[in-house]
Amino acid sequence: MAMDKPADPSAVPQHPTSFGAFKPVGQVLLSFASARDWDAARQALTQQGGVSAEDIRSYTDRQMLAQVEEDLRQASPIAALGQEMNLLRQHQKLAEAGYHWLLVKAADDERAARVAELARRHGAQQAQHYGNFIIVELIEQPADGRQSAESPARGLDVAKPNDLGADAPDASGKT
Repeated sequence: MAMDKPADPSAVPQHPTSFGAFKPVGQVLLSFASARDWDAARQALTQQGGVSAEDIRSYTDRQMLAQVEEDLRQASPIAALGQEMNLLRQHQKLAEAGYHWLLVKAADDERAARVAELARRHGAQQAQHYGNFIIVELIEQPADGRQSAESPARGLDVAKPNDLGADAPDASGKT
C-alpha cells in the first residue's frame, strides 16, 4: 500500500493565505506592466539570479484577477486589520490594467533584495517582500510629495506604478 509523501515545506505554495487573504510569507511578489518584461524577468531570475524554476510562480493579469476576486470573497474580517486587503485591492486594479506577476521564494532579506533588483532591471514596477508581520516594498517609487498615514480605511501609502501615470490606482484603488 503506497503512502502519500508529505508536502515539501520548501515548495512555493499554490495559494498562500492568512485569514483567507493572499499572504505569501517568505516570498517576493513582483508586478510587471507588460508580459514581455514579466517573461524577461522570469528568464533572468532562473538564468542569472540563481532562482530555480520551482521557486517561481507566475500569474497573468487574468489569473491574478481571479485570485484576488476569490480572496476578497473568502477573506476573514481579521484580514482587514493588516494591509493585506489594501494590497489585494491594489493588485485587483493593476490586474485590470493588464499587469502580470511573479511570486518568488526568498528565504531572507538579502535574497529578496537581489530578486527585486534583478526584476527591477527587467521592468518590475513593484516588489513586495512578505514577512510574518510586515510587507516591505523593495523598489523605490518616485515621490510625488504626498504621504498619508496607512490604515485599512485609507489604504497603503505607496506611490503609483510608474507607467500608469496620473490615472493609476493608488494602493486603496483610488485614482
